[in-house]
Amino acid sequence: MTPTPYETKADPLEASFTAAAAPVASAEDIASLRTDLDKLSLRLTRPALAGGAKASSGFADRYLRKGLDAGDEVKSLSIGTPAAGGVAVPSEIDSVIDDTLKSISPIRAIASVVQIGTAHYRKLIAVGGVQSGWASETGQRTDTATPTFVEIVPPMGELYANPSATQAMLDDAMFDVETWLASEIATEFARNESVAFVTGTGVNQPSGFLTTPTATADDTTRPFGTLQYLATGVDGGFPATNPQDKIIDLVHSLRPPYRQGAVFVMNSSTLARVRKMKDNTGAFIWQPGLSADQPATLLGYPVYDAEAMPDVAVGSLSIAFGNFKAGYLITERSTTGILRDPFSNKPYVSFYAVRRVGGAVVNSEAIKLLKFAAA
Repeated sequence: MTPTPYETKADPLEASFTAAAAPVASAEDIASLRTDLDKLSLRLTRPALAGGAKASSGFADRYLRKGLDAGDEVKSLSIGTPAAGGVAVPSEIDSVIDDTLKSISPIRAIASVVQIGTAHYRKLIAVGGVQSGWASETGQRTDTATPTFVEIVPPMGELYANPSATQAMLDDAMFDVETWLASEIATEFARNESVAFVTGTGVNQPSGFLTTPTATADDTTRPFGTLQYLATGVDGGFPATNPQDKIIDLVHSLRPPYRQGAVFVMNSSTLARVRKMKDNTGAFIWQPGLSADQPATLLGYPVYDAEAMPDVAVGSLSIAFGNFKAGYLITERSTTGILRDPFSNKPYVSFYAVRRVGGAVVNSEAIKLLKFAAA
């Protein structure tokens, strides 16, 4: 057997030493690798929008700045009909709007809200009831009264907002555009809604419960669709003695079936007067809530502060008491539409947001009013 030369055995070992001593990568390679890592870090830290898996398909980068709404860009904001010129707000924006509206507009929180799919909504209300009578075993049975139906059609209108921004601002904006858009629209919609649900005229907007016809007659003789009011006996104020008695009378003017779930509605100025009232034992009739999310109570019923309610004045209807779940109905479309218009007013880009909202009193027996008048 021929022995292997020592030079041949040392060749692999020498090659490994040479490879270990060689540089791993050039400076250019390291710089290129750092650039790739920076790009990857930017993609990972950029806040993602609803439905967008890629940062390049974001709402601010593709839709607001460039107006692109085709292909994968639609996943960021569009769930509607792009061919019609507009897209619906994604679920993230719409849910934020709903939550904000409930906290700002108290009527929305205490009334019945119905989601509709068309502009026409009707509700049937049974007026009266089946009557009965007594008779002997062989006595004649006469016809008794049967309920009648009244059709309620809450008037609706389109609540819209049309803010604008320059294209330069949109190009340079470095903020969460969805949060900005949702908060701006929600605040304005809530302010406008809160007024319409109280004092709306019913013409291209909801009919407020304070614009409903009123009368002093009770539920047995008052026409359906007319709210009952109680007068304080003093023009523009409460009686000088025992003013709390008028509020007690207001509570008991509401029939017992509606008192379960009834609330008071008034503005801050009226509430300031009521909070100072005491009963015959010297205890305040107003009591603060036991927790932050629990409303204060007046005579044991929750109190909601609605700034759209009028201040105390001669003939004003400044306090409402009733079961608004049974008495007032709000109708609305389930989504908020938004259109982007970069052409009409260059260099401004307009964002037109709209939703249909309606409202009306559906049960005039469920809401009572206190009128600051002599009669």
